[in-house]
Amino acid sequence: MKATMGAQNKDVSVVEEESPGVGGELVPPLNFAMVDNGVFRSGFPEPSNFTFLKTLGLRSIIYLCPEEYPEKNMEFIKSNGIQLFQFGIDPSKEPFVNIPDEKIREALKVVLDVRNRPLLIHCNRGKHRTGCLVGCLRKLQRWCLSSVFAEYTRFAREKKRESDERFIEKFDTSSLKHLSTSFSRLKS
Repeated sequence: MKATMGAQNKDVSVVEEESPGVGGELVPPLNFAMVDNGVFRSGFPEPSNFTFLKTLGLRSIIYLCPEEYPEKNMEFIKSNGIQLFQFGIDPSKEPFVNIPDEKIREALKVVLDVRNRPLLIHCNRGKHRTGCLVGCLRKLQRWCLSSVFAEYTRFAREKKRESDERFIEKFDTSSLKHLSTSFSRLKS
């Protein structure tokens, strides 16, 4: 994990397509949605999304891609006092490539730490890597697997991956259970 330095909530629904911000409009990132109180998910934020993201009062961003964060995004997070946690998970379309269990576990610890919220979880499109992290969070929240997979499919749509669902199903939450109670009673 790589951490870089830097409080209000808005209830919003999923946005599947990004449109350009015109005249100061609030434009959420692709695949934006609220996961839970103080926890949001999306695809990669573009500069046209920065005004919207400011309204969330973010303290942290969890970035799940291995590529360096773009300069404009770094300027945005620094100027807004947002801490960046980077967990470089390589994208994989291969059915037998393992998702790094330890990186998901470490990212979950960041999500579960109330001091990091409000926070945004994102990868490139907000589908697979973000879906795996949120799916594992849902297991901690004791969601049934059919509901976890339904949420994953809602974002991945026709590009859902059986390997991601298998990862979520087999992910062992036992080492994080002591942290999960603080998450279920979020106050932002």
